[in-house]
Amino acid sequence: MSEDTRDELVALFDDTGAPCGTASRRRVRAENLRHAATAVVVRNAAGEVYVHRRTDTKDVYPGRYDFCAGGVLRAGESPLQSARREVAEELGVQGVPLLRLGERDYADAHTRYRAFLFTCTYDGPVRWQPEEVAWGRWVSPRRLVEMVDELVFVPDSVAVLDRWLDALRASGHGSD
Repeated sequence: MSEDTRDELVALFDDTGAPCGTASRRRVRAENLRHAATAVVVRNAAGEVYVHRRTDTKDVYPGRYDFCAGGVLRAGESPLQSARREVAEELGVQGVPLLRLGERDYADAHTRYRAFLFTCTYDGPVRWQPEEVAWGRWVSPRRLVEMVDELVFVPDSVAVLDRWLDALRASGHGSD
C-alpha cells in the first residue's frame, strides 16, 4: 500500500450508520475507527461468481479468499460511487448497473464498519489490480459454497453476506 493511500481521507460513520467525520486510512486502521465500506458480488450471465485471493500485502486479511470486490468509502463519496470505483479498480468491472443488496454492520479486532452491499452481472474481461488480487476465477454457486467451507475467506464478506450465502444453499445452488 502506498503512502498516498494510507493518507487518503476515509468517511467515518457512527453507530446509527450516518457519516460523522473523516480520518486518514492510516488512523482508521491503527485505531479501528468505525467507517463504511462497499462489497460487490460479481456474477456472470451463467450465474457464476467471481472469487479471488487477496495479495499477501493487503493491510487487512492478506492472502485470504474473497467473493466480493470492495473497499472503504473515501470522504465525500456515496456508497454507489465507492462500489463502482472499487469494482473497477480491483477487477476491471465497468459499465454495468450495480444492484443494492442492503446494508450490514461488521466488527472484529481488525476492522469495524457499515457495509453497503451490491451485486452486478458482468461478462467482460476481468483485469486484476496487481497490488490487491493474486488469483481469481469464475466458480459456480455450488463451488463457492464449498470453497467458503474449505478455504480461509475474509470473515467480513462471509458475515455481511451470510443471508445471501444461505439463500444460495437453500435454492439448491449450493448443493447441486
